[in-house]
Amino acid sequence: MHSGYIDGNVDRDDWNCRYQGDDLLWTDRPNRFLVAEVGGLEPGRALDLACGEGRNAVWLAGQGWQVTGVDFSQAAIEKARLLAENRGVEVDWVCADLLEHAPPPEAFELVIVFYLQLPAEGRRKIFPRAASAVAPGGTFLLVAHDSSNLERGFGGPRDPAVLYGAEGVVSVLDGFEIEQAGPVLRTVETADGPREAIDALVRARRPERP
Repeated sequence: MHSGYIDGNVDRDDWNCRYQGDDLLWTDRPNRFLVAEVGGLEPGRALDLACGEGRNAVWLAGQGWQVTGVDFSQAAIEKARLLAENRGVEVDWVCADLLEHAPPPEAFELVIVFYLQLPAEGRRKIFPRAASAVAPGGTFLLVAHDSSNLERGFGGPRDPAVLYGAEGVVSVLDGFEIEQAGPVLRTVETADGPREAIDALVRARRPERP
């Protein structure tokens, strides 16, 4: 997880406090689904919404993508900037609230939204804008804690209002070709051995114009 929205909490000051300090709140490694789903794509322009401390944006930049990372926590953005500098890559970092931020339409060959756990009202505002930012021929990729994880999976937010499934995301991807949409398992190593978390994954492609 690296989103600024967890368990319905969208307080900027609270998340700035959480991101304070030298240590990363999450990890510097890219999400495993990002690596698996994007590895075969031709690098172009990428947009990472709710980028947190920048692990996914920095990895994409290292693969040759021109990346813009957006998060509403200035403390997270500063950590992301430092991570990029340490890895020797360039990323355009933007501090903005996704509930208000409107990315340029059809400007990115890849738009990713990872673990943006917020209630349905906020998702209805953000997801259509995120989808509209995908260029013709581009890919939209979302991963989130699935609603079924609350009862059948490990970890993740405990507030059901911020959990959701792939079907709700697909409903806003009008005109996209849905390449994958559904629950996926993610192994989590714990002190008691490996456990399975359940995530929702949506990968969709905007068709090329005739």
